[in-house]
Amino acid sequence: MQNVIDRLVAKQDEIRAKQDDKGFTLIELLVVVVIIGVLVAIAVPVYLNYRQGAADKSAQSDVRGAISAVEQYYTSNNNTFPATSSNFTSGGSSITLAKQTNGVDGTITVSDKTKLTYLLNADNSYTICAMNDGGTKGKVYVYKSASGGSVGVGDSTVKVTATGCS
Repeated sequence: MQNVIDRLVAKQDEIRAKQDDKGFTLIELLVVVVIIGVLVAIAVPVYLNYRQGAADKSAQSDVRGAISAVEQYYTSNNNTFPATSSNFTSGGSSITLAKQTNGVDGTITVSDKTKLTYLLNADNSYTICAMNDGGTKGKVYVYKSASGGSVGVGDSTVKVTATGCS
């Protein structure tokens, strides 16, 4: 009996050896699909966080650029700040804070999807704030010239609207 089983196993091995197996088994394909799924599940949220962070940094950078433009305007125009203008929404273009009076017009280049607001306060200080539609929802970067310092994240005194902040 063992002899018959051995011959059948040998015959089956011989048939398998003659067959030209090419390709992958279903199990191998499923393993590859699962691995790709895990990698995508990890990579997509990380990528979205990078994009959101870049948009936030873009808004912060726009505030810094606006500070430079306002201060340059102030210095070149007899120590006067530009008057408050309406809220600016710009997609990668330049905006002008005020008309040129002495060679400097306070031009600011604003990044794509950034909303920037410049406000001249009653005490002759100014506030600049910006937010980016692609950034963290509700995150506004603010600079208040009265307190100076660096560009900070908005606090409870900053009112955020669909077109900017005040």
